[in-house]
Amino acid sequence: MLMYNPPHPGEILRELCLEPLGISVTAAARGLGVSRKTLSSILNGRAGISPEMAVRLSIAFGTSSESWLNQQLQYDLWQAEQHRDSLHVSKLSAA
Repeated sequence: MLMYNPPHPGEILRELCLEPLGISVTAAARGLGVSRKTLSSILNGRAGISPEMAVRLSIAFGTSSESWLNQQLQYDLWQAEQHRDSLHVSKLSAA
């Protein structure tokens, strides 16, 4: 079952990981081994969590990489479902 309008994983990263620890975007990017621009794009919802970023986050915060990817999947799927009616797809059946 899909969650209703799940937050972007970047929002969770900012609110539950960076802000409580008082870590700046610059410091977090440095610790994750990515550019500030890359991390900023995720935090602002302009980019998603890739499998590699999920591993980086799991190492940095002691979480599972699967949890980060699952958050991204839930977000992406909910967004895609919002456009279900505009998709031009026919039901397929055996001939």
